[in-house]
Amino acid sequence: MKITVKLVGPFVYQAGFGEKIFDVSEPATLEEILGRIRIRRDRPRIVTRNGGAIRPSDPLRDGDRIVIAPVYSGG
Repeated sequence: MKITVKLVGPFVYQAGFGEKIFDVSEPATLEEILGRIRIRRDRPRIVTRNGGAIRPSDPLRDGDRIVIAPVYSGG
């Protein structure tokens, strides 16, 4: 199955891509995808699937779009 991953901000530079399609075997989870991407595990981040919330253990479906963005703050 194919999963699209889009990275935002400094994650693009850390991982070396802005958007990439991963071909994974079923069943796959978000945790599995995160393991393939070179971004620091301790870095706070917001992860969405198709615009909604997702937990690391949630199963992925063919065609899912995962967006990973750093946590920003400001005022």
